[in-house]
Amino acid sequence: MAFFGTNGVRGIANEYITPQLAIDVSRSLGTYMGSKGTVAIGRDTRASGEMLKSASIAGALSAGLTVIDLGICPTPSVQYYVKDHADAGIVVTASHNPREYNGIKLIASDGSELSRDGEKEIERIYYSKEFSAAPWNRTGDLRFENNANEYYIKGIINSVDHKLIREKRFRVVADTGCGAGSVTLPFLLQRLGCEVITINGQADGTFPWRNPEPTPDVLTELAEIVRKTGANMGVAHDGDADRAVFFDENADFIEEETLLAMMAKYVLGNKKGPIVTPVSSSSRMLDVAREAGVELVWTAVGSINVARKMMETGAVFGGEGNGGLIFPEHQYCRDGAMACAKFLEIIANGHKLSELAKSVPAYFNSKTKTKVQDLPATMEKVKKEFILEGSKVDTTDGVKVWYEDGWILIRPSGTEPIIRIFAESKTKDRADELMRLGLELVNRSIL
Repeated sequence: MAFFGTNGVRGIANEYITPQLAIDVSRSLGTYMGSKGTVAIGRDTRASGEMLKSASIAGALSAGLTVIDLGICPTPSVQYYVKDHADAGIVVTASHNPREYNGIKLIASDGSELSRDGEKEIERIYYSKEFSAAPWNRTGDLRFENNANEYYIKGIINSVDHKLIREKRFRVVADTGCGAGSVTLPFLLQRLGCEVITINGQADGTFPWRNPEPTPDVLTELAEIVRKTGANMGVAHDGDADRAVFFDENADFIEEETLLAMMAKYVLGNKKGPIVTPVSSSSRMLDVAREAGVELVWTAVGSINVARKMMETGAVFGGEGNGGLIFPEHQYCRDGAMACAKFLEIIANGHKLSELAKSVPAYFNSKTKTKVQDLPATMEKVKKEFILEGSKVDTTDGVKVWYEDGWILIRPSGTEPIIRIFAESKTKDRADELMRLGLELVNRSIL
């Protein structure tokens, strides 16, 4: 398995993600950078965060880098800071993973996630242990920056119609989940003139009330408060606040694939251009693109791939169907707080979130997974089977097969010996049928 997964390297803190691993990753980054330049390092609120941030700082200093310690910051806040003030970044985070996990994500000089090629080179250095070590009198300098989050909040405010939003005096309920968004989202909303009701707003890396993944089943309290207070919107972050999920004015959860298509539709109503999303995203995005007369570009799964393809194509919007939305006018990365500000702009322009959600076509999804010993060989057999059938096949990431009434996506996990099967159609029965068809084909290929 690759050292770096879809978004960084992750595992159980102090078991797999140890201080030594953090030191060696940052030493690898320093070697990759030629032992010169500045790296900004931030972390989410996890209990193991300070330990791993300190180790990352030590490794970078030993390689001769200047280090700027940003403290607790959402991942997009670190990225926004790096874009203007550093040559690279390190974020100590496991995003939405359970509380016992932690991880390390690397940021390029433009604020986007480090490219796949960059990750491969750093992985090579990491395993070779051929680290650059600065002489005793040229180890790096350590600085502290306490205003990175303020800089980030100002950047978001300047990227939306903040005057119009302030005029409306919206009521918003925010569940920051005790994660990194606790130090930014409530303050952003306040600065946008909102009446803010915050729950789980303390920075607490034990995540005492809910796990960092903001799924509907753990957000019942948020929904109830939206309903009882007549709020205009409810919003919840994952652990590092690069994603956000939303409840409309009726306290109904907006399914994340619908959320992605809603935002794409709104953006395309104001400016035309390509939109970008992974092959795992819903056909809703294809429908929205066709309606607007623009190109939809499919990528491999992962926000790195989406962001870099957006840069290449000059896309006006992109994102993943997991609450990770990317706004190029702000920065090329997933940004939960920016998404929240943009949805406030939508409401301020007279749209109800519930009505916008209904304007997006409805689809049904079905998914499963199965254990596989030899992932490459199995995937090759799956691809040949579909090509022999004469199916319309996309091999951008795994194998995606298009039918007139839906699709199947079969792709290997980047971190486990399993193959995931996703299916989508206009009816639940057909989505389930396509999922079973995909599973049968994988099982045949294993045999």
